[in-house]
Amino acid sequence: MIFIVVKFKVKPEWSERWLGLVEDFTQATRKEPGNLWFDWSRSVKDPHEFTLVEAFKDDAAGVHVDSEHFKQAMADMPQALLETPRIISRRLDGEGWDRMGELTIA
Repeated sequence: MIFIVVKFKVKPEWSERWLGLVEDFTQATRKEPGNLWFDWSRSVKDPHEFTLVEAFKDDAAGVHVDSEHFKQAMADMPQALLETPRIISRRLDGEGWDRMGELTIA
């Protein structure tokens, strides 16, 4: 799978509107056949930082980047951002979350 984490630094005036701005993009991406997950989080330290954790089946990432909703999101997002987002993108074995071995709940 392709595992991606992206950090977005949002302008203060966009912090409360960010999730609304990316809602259509989020919903369309989650419907893509090769999408495994696409989840947003907000930093507890910095209310203007959002993190996107996403994963795709190996052959689906290109289709995602070529989609109209991706292109529209890339056009919509810059108005709300303070800086270029930071990204980690890696190919990993598997297609899902594993259970944590150090903390098991019976």
